[in-house]
Amino acid sequence: MARRIDKSCTVFESRENGEHDRCVDLFSRPDGSFGFEEFRRDAEDGGAWTPVHHYSGLRYASREAALAAASRAVAWLAAAAEPEGRG
Repeated sequence: MARRIDKSCTVFESRENGEHDRCVDLFSRPDGSFGFEEFRRDAEDGGAWTPVHHYSGLRYASREAALAAASRAVAWLAAAAEPEGRG
């Protein structure tokens, strides 16, 4: 996958839009900070998730702060369904 979240990070929540062609991953870093990234999935890319805005470099002090920032930055996120489990 073409994800631009550092491999040392742990994705703890992923939310998709109703069309299942956009998602936001919320993650934690080993240093205790949190972040998020928005991805798109297009048929012409073979269904691979591709970063959209490269938010993953931003740092937040808590999960809640990262989710609040993602909700402000990603217009469709507020209307998204409950988070999907990540393994």
